[in-house]
Amino acid sequence: MAGRNGRTVRDLRRANRTAVLQRLYFDGPLSRFELGPATGLSSGSVSNVVADLVADGLLEEAGSVDSDGGRPRTLLRVAPGSGHMIGVDVGETRVRIELFDLTLAELARAERPLTRQGYDVEVIVGHIRDGVAEVLDTAGIAPDHLLGVGIGVPGIVEHTPDRGAVVHGQTIGWDAVPLEELLRSTSRLPDTVRYFIDNGAKTLGQAEMWFGGGRGAHNAVVVLFGSGVGACLVTPEVDNGRAVEWGHLTVRVRGRRCRCGALGCLEAYAGAESLLDRWREEGGHPPEGADEETALTAMLAAAYPAEGGAPDPVALAVLEETAEYLGAGLSDLINLFQPERILIGGWAGLQLGTRFLPAVRRHASSYALRHPAEKVTIDLGRLGPDAVTVGAAILPLADFFARGGRRPAPAPEGPHPAWRTALEERAPH
Repeated sequence: MAGRNGRTVRDLRRANRTAVLQRLYFDGPLSRFELGPATGLSSGSVSNVVADLVADGLLEEAGSVDSDGGRPRTLLRVAPGSGHMIGVDVGETRVRIELFDLTLAELARAERPLTRQGYDVEVIVGHIRDGVAEVLDTAGIAPDHLLGVGIGVPGIVEHTPDRGAVVHGQTIGWDAVPLEELLRSTSRLPDTVRYFIDNGAKTLGQAEMWFGGGRGAHNAVVVLFGSGVGACLVTPEVDNGRAVEWGHLTVRVRGRRCRCGALGCLEAYAGAESLLDRWREEGGHPPEGADEETALTAMLAAAYPAEGGAPDPVALAVLEETAEYLGAGLSDLINLFQPERILIGGWAGLQLGTRFLPAVRRHASSYALRHPAEKVTIDLGRLGPDAVTVGAAILPLADFFARGGRRPAPAPEGPHPAWRTALEERAPH
């Protein structure tokens, strides 16, 4: 039965379960007494919800604390083994697959290196499929225990009603690739285990906002700086984050050719791939046959040699110019969205690290409008190179919380009953 606001008793129970689960997840362990004011629920509602969640195996006792003159209060926490998620990062140099328990402790991982031809769709699908099977086998987890598989990919992700997640990855040669459909058709997972596919910058942003440098911020931008660059915008209106194709903002008319095909994109100047190309074009010598991460390490060592060494002036000049382009690109984000915080993650961003950050901050401030520039902080992300996989695993976890900690019901076998078919035909589309 629905109330005046359209919410049913089932909706209310789900919302109460969600409130208790999330509070214990982020701030636990807590006692039942503490959960009341923390969630805004009455003591009776807390007792009922906790009893349900304990019966479902989602909560467990975590010791006790003394109370004021009464019996010790039992502490509760989310049970780590009550659910499992897989996070996948389809990156520029490798596909990384990690299995987590419900508290996002890593249980197993697998990696598949990518070559320049590695973005072949069949190769990626095979890496994901085999990596998922490998981590489940390593940890001894049955596939039907998964809450879902989250996947971060380059490009724009379109969620369609008939084909699921479709990826438009212009820089990697993917044109409307039905990734979810391809994974499902070759998957060894049960149909009840969903795929959650989104842009890698968004999954990075999700991780930093939940557990990293974005916690507590209402307006933030999380930058993914790898072979290319991307960003995730988080505002009160877009609290789960929205990927923005920041790397394809034009920063120089008739400038360098970007890998997307356009001229003058930020990514053609600020991504690690272009950075290394410019070093090579100016006479630098990246290690032959090295991957981008190794080559960038060599470039940094050349520009900033050990004590007593002479810096490579070409490497140093290219890095300084890149810092200016990156700062100018951040100034656009500052002017457009006026964030409280900007966090820089991704393997290249973390590798350039604190040595690079002061120059980026200085250029961002000089190019941005004074008022928003004075209010923003620019720092490195706190979650390291695994942030995209952690954020990808958060996608099924967030869905699990939103459903009050209940797994999706299996799809009914056979045709729907006549009454349901009639209702579906009458529903607006």
